[in-house]
Amino acid sequence: MTDSPTRIKICGLRDVPTIESMDGLPFHEMGFVFAPSKRQVSIDEAPALLAAAGRIGAAEGKPPVTVGVFVNMPLAEMHELLAAAPLQVVQLHGSESPDYCRALKNKHPDIGIWRVFSVGKSDGQVREQHASLREYAVSQLEEYRGLLNAVLIDAPGGGTGQPFDWQAIDAYKQAAARFDLPLYVAGGLREENVGELVRGYSPGGVDVSSGVESDGRKDITKIRAFVRKVIES
Repeated sequence: MTDSPTRIKICGLRDVPTIESMDGLPFHEMGFVFAPSKRQVSIDEAPALLAAAGRIGAAEGKPPVTVGVFVNMPLAEMHELLAAAPLQVVQLHGSESPDYCRALKNKHPDIGIWRVFSVGKSDGQVREQHASLREYAVSQLEEYRGLLNAVLIDAPGGGTGQPFDWQAIDAYKQAAARFDLPLYVAGGLREENVGELVRGYSPGGVDVSSGVESDGRKDITKIRAFVRKVIES
């Protein structure tokens, strides 16, 4: 897999006016949080938000790819949600197993699955059994071979606005490349540091939420500045 321009995911959208204000910005994915969170949206709210996303032009003038963020949602509930809100990607932040992903793919063959791994979390004896972080990352991804469309690494807990040690990025990037998967990086990103990340590590994508907010709400000025910084880098 060769390096290409870093993709941009803006996560945690909750209202139609903000989505409409993003029309024309060259970002790639728009995320909606269905897990318990201060940014959580309900299954009832989702159709209007997805419809709004489908009406705007993002990178290359196309509507953004819609991504739902989940943590251990029971499969029956997931099937119900996807029937009501046809997301293009599900981003799994919990302990969802390969069997969970397989069942999801079987029921929704066109859905993309992104698996999130926490970096900096103590993995106890499992991690100690591997000679390097890259080997450990490969072992994590091997379990999901053929089931994923992207890998995302984040600080433990996710959605905290806190970065992790970026020295871990190369190991996960190499592991993801072994399975021909793009690596997205999240965790504490904002206009002031994303340029350094992109120049130094060339991730497949970056994922931002709190870094483009003011007073807990998405700030279109910060969103524009973040997107511009990634593109300039």
